[in-house]
Amino acid sequence: MAKSPDPLAEYNRKRDFSRTAEPRGQVGTSQARRRFLVQKHAASRLHYDFRLEWNGVLLSWAVTKGPSPNPSQKRLAVRTEDHPLDYSDFEGTIAKGEYGGGTVMLWDTGSWVPQEDIEEGLKDGKLKFTLQGQRMKGGWTLVRMRGKPKEKRENWLLIKERDDYARDDADAFTTGTALSVKTGRTMKEIAADAPAQTPPESENTTNRNRKRPAFAKLQLATLVDSAPEGDDWLHETKFDGYRCLAALGKGGTRLYTRSGKDWTDRFHALDGAFDPLPCDAALIDGEVMAARIQGSAFSSLQQALKQGRALVFFAFDLLNIDGEDLRKAPQIERRERLASLLSGVQPGAPLRLSEHIVGNGAQVFASACKAGAEGIISKRIDAPYRGTRSKAWRKVKCTRRQEFVIIGYSPSDKAGRPFASLLLASHEDDALCYKGRVGTGFSDAAMTDLMDAVVPRKTPPCADVPDEIAKDTQWVRPNLVAEVEFAEFTGDGYVRHASFLGLRDDKPADEVRLEEPMQQDSETTVQGIRISSAERPVFPASGCTKGDVARHYARIGERLIALSGHRPLSLYRCPSGIDASCFFQKHDGGGMPDELSRISIEESDGDMADYLYATRAQSLIAAAQMGSIEFHIWGARIDRLERPDRLVFDLDPDEGLGWDHVRDAAFELRDTLSELGLDSGAIVTGGKGVHVWMALRRTRGWDTVKLFAKTFAHVMATRHPDRYTATMSKSKRRGRIFIDWLRNERGATAIAPYSLRARAGAPVAVPVTWEELETLEGANRFSMADMAARLKLDCPGLETQKNLQSLSDGVIDALQSLSEK
Repeated sequence: MAKSPDPLAEYNRKRDFSRTAEPRGQVGTSQARRRFLVQKHAASRLHYDFRLEWNGVLLSWAVTKGPSPNPSQKRLAVRTEDHPLDYSDFEGTIAKGEYGGGTVMLWDTGSWVPQEDIEEGLKDGKLKFTLQGQRMKGGWTLVRMRGKPKEKRENWLLIKERDDYARDDADAFTTGTALSVKTGRTMKEIAADAPAQTPPESENTTNRNRKRPAFAKLQLATLVDSAPEGDDWLHETKFDGYRCLAALGKGGTRLYTRSGKDWTDRFHALDGAFDPLPCDAALIDGEVMAARIQGSAFSSLQQALKQGRALVFFAFDLLNIDGEDLRKAPQIERRERLASLLSGVQPGAPLRLSEHIVGNGAQVFASACKAGAEGIISKRIDAPYRGTRSKAWRKVKCTRRQEFVIIGYSPSDKAGRPFASLLLASHEDDALCYKGRVGTGFSDAAMTDLMDAVVPRKTPPCADVPDEIAKDTQWVRPNLVAEVEFAEFTGDGYVRHASFLGLRDDKPADEVRLEEPMQQDSETTVQGIRISSAERPVFPASGCTKGDVARHYARIGERLIALSGHRPLSLYRCPSGIDASCFFQKHDGGGMPDELSRISIEESDGDMADYLYATRAQSLIAAAQMGSIEFHIWGARIDRLERPDRLVFDLDPDEGLGWDHVRDAAFELRDTLSELGLDSGAIVTGGKGVHVWMALRRTRGWDTVKLFAKTFAHVMATRHPDRYTATMSKSKRRGRIFIDWLRNERGATAIAPYSLRARAGAPVAVPVTWEELETLEGANRFSMADMAARLKLDCPGLETQKNLQSLSDGVIDALQSLSEK
């Protein structure tokens, strides 16, 4: 269409407003939320007028057969004159003989979001957009056809994109009796000027009758320098967009910034995004991002908001649902409720659930940085939602990023460039302090926007700008906030290698403060293994830290490996210390350090699983970095898993029994084994019990070793029923010692010699001589502090390991005889 200084001149020329009820053409003021509409028009020929709001008018096309939801159907759309914005409500009859005479129905209405620059699309003849209407939804494209010579009209094609809203039925929109979305009337009723009916309920709109929740203060994350460890933390990608709180309820959805500004209109591309949710009211915390990322995520969002492109809302927390306040509920419970609420949302829809991973914080952070993310947010799974900055939410950034106040700009000597760099500052105490300049990262459009937004002033907003910079600076009112990425702060406190990312409209300039990482526990290196949070208490009552645990395994690593290396392990992990959540881990579920080796083992159900094992001290230290306190070992080595080389009887006393009973029992088991011709050793477990154990020649399989251990335990219980039981049952254990023979079946484990125990006092399981055991005052008398002296002595465990025993036929026969006495 040829352009005119008055875009509505053609519209007004064609109409006699003394004979038609159509609105007189006047250019209006476009809203942030761009409208689209379709009017079913029974003129000389039935067609559908498709209209898009742009620059104060309605761009218009006559679609002869009506829109089709089938992407293979390309419907002819003839470009017509622009219409006034007031036409978006028009429904009625145009008098016969007038231009367009006939009945007009408001057939569809809603909002539209362009996917590309609108002016370029109109010029180039290809306009892609998303509709959020009552009938038409999803992606659509208008494509201009190549015109014939001397052809005056512009022929376009209206085409549905392939998405969740596409349908096979080519005429699904136009078959049957349509009702007006404004008055609920048919075309005949409109022609007869019948009274308006109740409009049909939009399938895109949820009628919510519960009061919409009010804005609530958002929980903010504390900046830290490393990701917290342990399975009591969940980790999410840190989105590089605008934080947003969505309030659903009666009257529609409202979208608020983190400071409480109502940006529903600015986020109009999310119209209808929350409609599918099966609730009457909700308060959802999340982040708004650009649907299409070109360049940085933040700059893409800036462009999407400026050009009206598609947005997505990543939901990550649920504060309220149908009047139920969830803020006191644990993080993981709120997360589960949110996932349930969003479970029916279509994939690819603008409303999405953010992804999270429990545990493995360091690995999640490394992966996020490798993928180019800004960082991660770590959240305690048991923490409530607090409307303030909290250590229960922690953010770890891959690069240095900071918000700064713009206080001025340095002029440029290059033609067409309005400035060379921006001067930055932040609030410290009650004053603005200069923080350096940023001179890169500006597109031409960003420079233009900045110059349109700044307000010049004569005096500097802060007093500490160096004279050589201040003398040429054009000062501006300090009310704009810039997001800046930089390498580091110089010794003078100025940003180095800074790059401009965009303006932040969601945070007032007077709230901008430097964000320094929270002081966390120190980091150290033990035998080349990085130990984060090394000063974190693991045994709080003893003052022993995570670093102390790592150093313990460095100290005793060689000896522990000599006794327990190359055996499948079960790790007992306490990432936040022994007073917090602890758990066993025997499989490699991913994220464990490379210093631990893996072996695939067939389990009892026939499935294969990856197990961990240690081959060197660094294996143990790396496991300590992951919060491992205890190491439990199989009775076989990885080179012959079906041939055990270790037999263990774990003496587990009832609560009422003292140490003397346990010690005497150990000697009695030793002596009874000796009757069978077997030599054994002792390990105090660091708890209440003793392991009486022996090293085996690998001549028997698990079934034989297990049967021998079971028979021997039952023999002891039969001979001394007042002292022993071979049954795990608590009721049978009263006043007795349970001889735990179950440690000798395939897949069972026992505590490794020299392993720490996750008990008060940080005790260590230690092999002892029988002579030592006679005078020892308890099974938990050895601690980390005793290990340096202990390592100077010959190890009783290594001696026992050298003394290989055989479960020969003679030994088995002797046991049979013993059982018959």
